[in-house]
Amino acid sequence: MRRLADQILEHSQRLPEGALLMAVRLLHFGERGAVNKALAHLARRGDLLRVWRGLYVRPIPTVFGPRNPTMESVVASLAELWGESIATHGAVSANRLGLTTQVPVRAVYLTSGPGRVLWLGGSSLTLYHAPLWQFVEAGRLTGEVIRALAWLGPSEAARLLPRLSARLSPADREVLIEVAPLLPTWLAEQISRSLA
Repeated sequence: MRRLADQILEHSQRLPEGALLMAVRLLHFGERGAVNKALAHLARRGDLLRVWRGLYVRPIPTVFGPRNPTMESVVASLAELWGESIATHGAVSANRLGLTTQVPVRAVYLTSGPGRVLWLGGSSLTLYHAPLWQFVEAGRLTGEVIRALAWLGPSEAARLLPRLSARLSPADREVLIEVAPLLPTWLAEQISRSLA
């Protein structure tokens, strides 16, 4: 088993940061049971981090010792594996846009799939199920604006949207107006009123 574990570890070192390792993708190294045992052995040894049942990632070596892969890289890998949309939580978006000084302590994301709590080393990664409109323009500044405003709620969104509008490019304002019909009525009305 030691030879199998070393082969899997060597393979993991060629993968990009945040890439997921799972037995079903490593069957070219050996039998399913042996691969599962090797993955568990590598996790106990600290060479891999267990993220979820049967899912592992490799810590990133640095001159100061190993560090966890970035949450963003792991989330991107999970979204691809599970075929879900995953986006930043509205609190994170609001902070990134300078609409709040609150810095989220935990890593929280929105998912189109079921909610889950995963672990990355000693850090939790919480995925909350969200309606599909929360993923409109995911991965773009305009999506961050939508999720931030939704998290802030109607009264705060109405107060901060004019200030935010001044920082958006004309193209971004146009995109927000185009996608407004996909959003809840209160948010669509505020966007249309403030950006049109």
